[in-house]
Order: sequence, then C-alpha cells, then structure tokens
Amino acid sequence: MTKPCPFCTLPPERIIDSNEYGLTIRDGFPVSTGHTLIIPKRHIGSWFEIDVEEQLGLLDLLTRAKITLQDELNPDGYNLGINDGTAAGQTVPHLHMHLIPRYKGDQEDPRGGVRWIIPEKAKYWE
Repeated sequence: MTKPCPFCTLPPERIIDSNEYGLTIRDGFPVSTGHTLIIPKRHIGSWFEIDVEEQLGLLDLLTRAKITLQDELNPDGYNLGINDGTAAGQTVPHLHMHLIPRYKGDQEDPRGGVRWIIPEKAKYWE
C-alpha cells in the first residue's frame, strides 16, 4: 500500500496562506523559528516540471511569507532552498520550497550558507 502524499493531505488548519497555485505552511520539523514551506497545489515533484504561471504563483507566496516572517519574527537573513530529486536530498516527492529565517548568532560562523550541504566544499574562502 502506497503512503499518501503528506502535502496532498494537509489539514486546513496547517495552511497559513494560499493562492491559485500553491499554499504556505510552517515546516513540521523546523530548522529555525518560522521555517516555512511553499508548496504547489498540484502534485508534482520538480521545480523544472511546473509551468511559468505556477512558478510565479509560488514566488508570490514566497514573497508574502517573507513579509509575514519579517513582521512577526524580524529575522536577520534567510536561506531559500529546494531539494529537487533524491540525489539532492528530496524526501517528500512533492515539490516544496523552504524559506528558513536566520538569526544573528544561530551559528557561530554562518558563512557558506547552503554550501554546507557538502561540508568539505563549504569553506571556499580559506
């Protein structure tokens, strides 16, 4: 029996914003306070499989989520990410964008940001 897609079966109370193309929720396993996911309504696996209208709709939700986070939590920065494909670490086969608020002091040295997915290549400045 196939497990249902967790993003296709979200309870309505988890949804904090939506538009014609997607919806926004807080991450169930947040990296930081306010970690947010932007998810297309259509079940599809990859950013590269959605059309331009869907991309623009998701980017609109991303911008709105950033404004909300800025107003509510006032983070000092953000990491944006999409794990596209299993080799990139995608564990839910439904496209989703991560908006991860960052706060001064949450890491001793935040330089390199998303480059830390391959730690031996992160410190390019050394």
